[in-house]
Amino acid sequence: MHNHWEHFEHGADIGVRGIGVTKAGAFEQAALALTAVITDPQQVAAVEAVHITCEAPDDELLLAGWLNALVYEMAVRRMLFGRFHVDLNGTHLDAQVMGEPTSVQRHQPAVEVKGATYTALRVAPIDGGWLAQTVVDV
Repeated sequence: MHNHWEHFEHGADIGVRGIGVTKAGAFEQAALALTAVITDPQQVAAVEAVHITCEAPDDELLLAGWLNALVYEMAVRRMLFGRFHVDLNGTHLDAQVMGEPTSVQRHQPAVEVKGATYTALRVAPIDGGWLAQTVVDV
């Protein structure tokens, strides 16, 4: 098992899936998958740090809240994020994200993510690791 992210087909929207050795790692990978909907995460420089916290009654709602907090921060700060460090304590998430201001020329954004949905929302242990997935509205 190793940390990675992937997309999956879902009608007009895009599924984001994070797979990690730990639940926090799966949340980090889901965030990378979210960024990858917009641009290549490898092209996002770690110039500025942003602190994000959120809380929810369960893991699935916490994942949706986490991704929606990222979408919000990207919109209001006009930034993209490419590095994520997530700490989970029960259903409380504390994260440090690194990124830079969006550059249309440099990042060539493909689409705008409007938000994470509850469609295909799942956080679960799998094969000695964790899965964190949902569909994002584009």
